[in-house]
Amino acid sequence: MRHLRARPSAGVPAHRPARTRLLLALATVGALLAGIGTWWFVRASDASSDCAPTELLEPPCGAWWGAYVPYARDGSLAEAVHGFEAKIGRRLDLVYTYHDMSGTQRDGVLLTPDERGLGEERMLMLAWESTVWKEPHHRNYTETQLGWERVAAGDFDRTIIDPQAERIKEYGKTVFLTFDQEADFRTPDAGTPAEFVAAYRHVHDRFRQLGVDNAVWVWTVSGYLGHKELMRQLYPGDAYVDWIGMDQYNYYLCHTSQDWLDFRRSQQPSYDWLRKNISASKPLMLAEFSTAPDPADPDRQQDWYEHIPDAAPHLPAVKAMVQWDSPVPGPDCDLRADHGPALRGYRKAGTSPYFHQPLPTADR
Repeated sequence: MRHLRARPSAGVPAHRPARTRLLLALATVGALLAGIGTWWFVRASDASSDCAPTELLEPPCGAWWGAYVPYARDGSLAEAVHGFEAKIGRRLDLVYTYHDMSGTQRDGVLLTPDERGLGEERMLMLAWESTVWKEPHHRNYTETQLGWERVAAGDFDRTIIDPQAERIKEYGKTVFLTFDQEADFRTPDAGTPAEFVAAYRHVHDRFRQLGVDNAVWVWTVSGYLGHKELMRQLYPGDAYVDWIGMDQYNYYLCHTSQDWLDFRRSQQPSYDWLRKNISASKPLMLAEFSTAPDPADPDRQQDWYEHIPDAAPHLPAVKAMVQWDSPVPGPDCDLRADHGPALRGYRKAGTSPYFHQPLPTADR
């Protein structure tokens, strides 16, 4: 989604006195905050159970609950994430952020102070794009491609790749890392599929040469089944991939589709294809997912999210679900789950035990 192109889809009763409403609201907030604290303690103390995550951060008994949340207006990522968590009534397991290869403090440095602070109690997933963004935080989705051929040739090793690899190594905790997510929508601008594979392998190998062993490598494609052959060509190989990610949405009218896809219908076809044609053993991540609204039936978004826990057992290899919580350009394209019926549904889905797994211990 950060590389934006149009893609086809696969309360308190009002009659109560004001003082009563205030007391109930305060009690609700207090219970919520206490619940978050208790939830975190139970999960952290349960890390030695049979459900403890693997070295590659795979939760055996359920899936991580994550989100991409845009920066707050004052430029704070921490404020944005904390605000989102207050709305959804829980702490995220995983925070997903995006970076370019500009080397600037704003967008080109992996593990910013905000990311490090958030990473103290959450996992981090870093998407690293071989581009230079033209606006802060890729605001208008315009960019300059560096080119996969040049990445593979090592042109950016000393100036870009090595310094950021060293930052991840120094951070110590294990992070998810994806190089040029949705590569199937970056060709031919960034290069050929063979050049992507070479670039991906080069970045991976460079990290290994520098002794960076705390990166879990996620190969992420859109999952759009019109790109079947292209996705096959873009796969770097099992030795270079720890997780497989896909970005599938219910775009509905956002992409002028008249077919409303419930959560399972929006994910199952691409899931099945990736399991059959790319890997039947790698854990899979919904690296971006969301639904557009139905203007004729706003409550449809609530239902879409509420059914995620019911659909999860049908997608057993999915070990992380990451909400894309941002609107994209165009009418009927507000993909956020932080307000209205979508929030009610997303908040309820997040209470499912399936999405409350013990987090990694401090040494991971």
